[in-house]
Amino acid sequence: MTIMIDESTKVLVQGFTGKIGTFHAEEMMEYGTNVVGGVTPGKGGQTHMDLPVFNTMKDAVAETGADASIVFVPGAFAADGVMEAADSGIKTCVCITDGIPAQDMMRVKRYMFRYKKEDRMRLTGPNCAGSISPGKCLLGIMPGHIYSQGNVGIVARSGTLGYEGASQMKAEGIGISTSIGIGGDPINGSSHRDILELFENDPETKAVLMIGEIGGPQEAEAAEFFKNHMSKPLIAYIAGLTAPKGRRMGHAGAIVSGKGESAAEKVEMLQEAGVVVAPNPSELGSTVAKVMKDIS
Repeated sequence: MTIMIDESTKVLVQGFTGKIGTFHAEEMMEYGTNVVGGVTPGKGGQTHMDLPVFNTMKDAVAETGADASIVFVPGAFAADGVMEAADSGIKTCVCITDGIPAQDMMRVKRYMFRYKKEDRMRLTGPNCAGSISPGKCLLGIMPGHIYSQGNVGIVARSGTLGYEGASQMKAEGIGISTSIGIGGDPINGSSHRDILELFENDPETKAVLMIGEIGGPQEAEAAEFFKNHMSKPLIAYIAGLTAPKGRRMGHAGAIVSGKGESAAEKVEMLQEAGVVVAPNPSELGSTVAKVMKDIS
């Protein structure tokens, strides 16, 4: 399997029969994703888009053999949906939902650690664009046509900057192994460092583009991991160089509250670790192209 998802992945849609779940399920199926059903409590036994609807994730997994889910459940109930996915045996869960209270995500993180590491569900998000392995599987809300198949991985907190990177790389003739959105909330399921470790161990990925932003310690942790454990080139861009200190910028997690959390400090840490940093968002593709030319 490519990083987390590929053509063999069987996907359940949580919040399947709602307008948002229906719209994006259709988009994913048109891309070629193997959506095998969905879950909407109270509507079990029905069919939707010619696929079965279940009341619970356990019933859905038992019936379909699904190994991944995508969450379109409203914010007030999304944490319960993620924990239900973890209990059902799902291996990969992408939570698209925005507006989940931070305290709910703290509860989710504690809950998932009930399981041994080898049995623990991989969660990306919330408040993310999802994941895509081009030509194989789309588990998210991104426009699939801007991603071409190749050997550069993308991990991004920002969905739109992830799209921008993919589009610029396509224009440069560079393809993507897998692109993973980890979300812009302060408490999320997987960090930059977690995904970099997956890319380092993925034979299909030859280099990685990491898109970060102000706020939180994740990019600093990624710099340390790269310096000590990565053999593959890492290109980075950090959004928010002009952001006023103490001001939240877009994402709930994008607020500088401590040392090392400003964009300038993160850029310095990454460069000291040997990471190639793109100077601005219009040079994501060209920066990756230079690195790829050097390693070829």
